[in-house]
Amino acid sequence: MNLPNKLTLSRILLIPIFILLLSFPFNWGAWNIGETELPITHFITALIFIIASATDWVDGYYARKYNLVTNLGKFLDPLADKLLVSAALILLIEIGFAPAWVVIIIISREFAVTGLRLVAAGEGIVLAAGSMGKIKTATQMIAIAILLLHNFPFSYVGLPVGTIMLYVALFFTVLSGFDYFIKNWHVMRDSK
Repeated sequence: MNLPNKLTLSRILLIPIFILLLSFPFNWGAWNIGETELPITHFITALIFIIASATDWVDGYYARKYNLVTNLGKFLDPLADKLLVSAALILLIEIGFAPAWVVIIIISREFAVTGLRLVAAGEGIVLAAGSMGKIKTATQMIAIAILLLHNFPFSYVGLPVGTIMLYVALFFTVLSGFDYFIKNWHVMRDSK
């Protein structure tokens, strides 16, 4: 297993820690930042999420730069993104920071694209993520990080930037889903 795939695997292994910290009421106190109270557990989970998200960029960059792109990486990288983002979004519903309908649409798109990838894999075709999918992932990760940080540092401005970014992520999620299916419709059309 090469280094980019190990980084992707590390992202997957951070997910249970992220879930544990955000799910259970560890009372480690909170920081008051302007008008916002930021629980320390939310800050720690935001850091874990940001570190895990950064590995997404690092593993892709390293794989392309050193020609280490593998079929395993093409499978694991989007899977790691989907697991991380889905876990975070579901937990954001639980703590009241994300509307369920937005999360349902985002996760449904991920299932649909994964289904298309499985059909393609059955035909011996590996579908890599496109540039629109990368924008979608970036906007989702930015939105989640800001929401986990309780809108810090934007809380000083009074704008709900995390919520705005969540809707931007929803837009790119839907758009990239349509783009992905349009570009790869031949897989569905030609499947046996």
